[in-house]
Amino acid sequence: MSERTLLRGGRLVDGTGSPATPADLLLEGGLVVAVEAPGRLGAATAQVRELSGAVVCPGFIDVHSHADNAPLLAEDDRSKITQGVTTEVVGNCGFSLAPVSDAHRDALRGLMSRVFPPLAADWSTLPELFAVTDAAGYVTNYAPLVGHHSLRVAAMGMADGAPDADHLAAMRRATQEAFEAGAFGLSTGLIYPPGLFARDAEIQALAEVMPAGRPYVTHMRGEGRMLLDSIAEAIRIGEAAGRPVHVSHLKAAGRKVWGRMGEALALLDAARERGVDVTHDVYPYLAGSTMLTATLPPWFQEGGNPSVLRRLADPASVDRLRRDIESDDGAWENHVDACGWSGIVVASTRSHTHDGKSLQQIADDTGVEPLQALIDVLRAEELEASMIIFSMREDDLVEALRHPLTMVGSDGLPPGGGGRPHPRMWGTFPRVLSRYVRETGVLSLEEAIRKMTSLPARRFGLQGRGEVRPGAVADLVVLDPAVVHDEADYADPVRPACGIADVFVGGHPAVDGGTYMGRRHGTRLAPAGP
Repeated sequence: MSERTLLRGGRLVDGTGSPATPADLLLEGGLVVAVEAPGRLGAATAQVRELSGAVVCPGFIDVHSHADNAPLLAEDDRSKITQGVTTEVVGNCGFSLAPVSDAHRDALRGLMSRVFPPLAADWSTLPELFAVTDAAGYVTNYAPLVGHHSLRVAAMGMADGAPDADHLAAMRRATQEAFEAGAFGLSTGLIYPPGLFARDAEIQALAEVMPAGRPYVTHMRGEGRMLLDSIAEAIRIGEAAGRPVHVSHLKAAGRKVWGRMGEALALLDAARERGVDVTHDVYPYLAGSTMLTATLPPWFQEGGNPSVLRRLADPASVDRLRRDIESDDGAWENHVDACGWSGIVVASTRSHTHDGKSLQQIADDTGVEPLQALIDVLRAEELEASMIIFSMREDDLVEALRHPLTMVGSDGLPPGGGGRPHPRMWGTFPRVLSRYVRETGVLSLEEAIRKMTSLPARRFGLQGRGEVRPGAVADLVVLDPAVVHDEADYADPVRPACGIADVFVGGHPAVDGGTYMGRRHGTRLAPAGP
């Protein structure tokens, strides 16, 4: 590619929500240097790309990614770049790959093994991790969060209970070091251990360490029967800490809360009206995906992998587990109660023995009850298993998508695990543009792109990104809105989308004519402000 590139003959959707307009763009030095009406930019010294009426827009920003490990893989992760994603916010749900303490290194490795493919994790600090990933390179740009799980495990392992003064001081020091190293925010995952053992005071104490304006990003304590209380908790922590709040993958999960999305949005709106800076994201599917151990109640999770495996082999613990799942007192995120054994599908395991089968199917195939099937899979795979859970309803999703402050995140699990991952890993952003723009008209094209570009850029302080204007970074997507759609589905989830013609990362063509070019043009971004 020459130093100057002219994108000619396209329709510009600039990311702000403004109507599409014919425009030509000149790229130089990794930036958009000019945006003019058609025919006004000279082509004498530029390489010209004729867009023939295609839409050009900012690169999409995946605000909820778990691809922290992608730079460490030998093979480039194409799942996001082929959707038009040029920036990923990683370190979500409390899971960042650092910090790691020598005292509790094995505990963190065990926790991470439930969701990440095998990692060496030889680093200790975020700067050490970043040195490794920076050297490996990034397919997309990365905006890393620091995860509460990692901070807590480094200080006190997988123990239940509140941290003592020394533990909390260690966590606060590590949080400060993370932000000095370039973290964009603090994330929690309050349905997973050890985050589920934490209470307001602990999280608030860490959030207060963040520079002003950095967000507290939370996978809330519950998205089913605990939904409204969990929203209130997230708002309470952010308000007390004086920091913005971002609710990850907002949903009404489980039959008992279907139809309550309006109440959830009303709580968020009420907080905004009294001055709390709170936003949220969604993914455009009716099923979620996470580690299979999330089916277990909080008491089962204390102590890490060896303790969980011992309980799975202990008849008394299994009897208590059965009672907790069947009685469901509403005090924990009970996925079995939310969607039934048939609604929980094994996505990927270490052995790949049962990938793509529901727990009910596995039980039928092996001649045991579903609870025993769950136990058998977890024991055989030593907890290294993920699941897809069918727990949502379309009208709740549509109501959330329509909200003006809703962003889009894939929540795609870490790449490299094989199996049958959730199709959102490969299809999220084209699915919004096809199903919820072109097919159902839930959103206009301009509004959908705003939710995927400028809105998240502002929330996470991604300078120079999210809009197409002179001086902006040339992270761009060229697409055909009449054709773009997701190909990935639950039966065949590892399939690139259609209709994404070109993707530029920092002015470099990462996808050209629908083909990934095999170069890591991304970078780890630096937060704006202090």
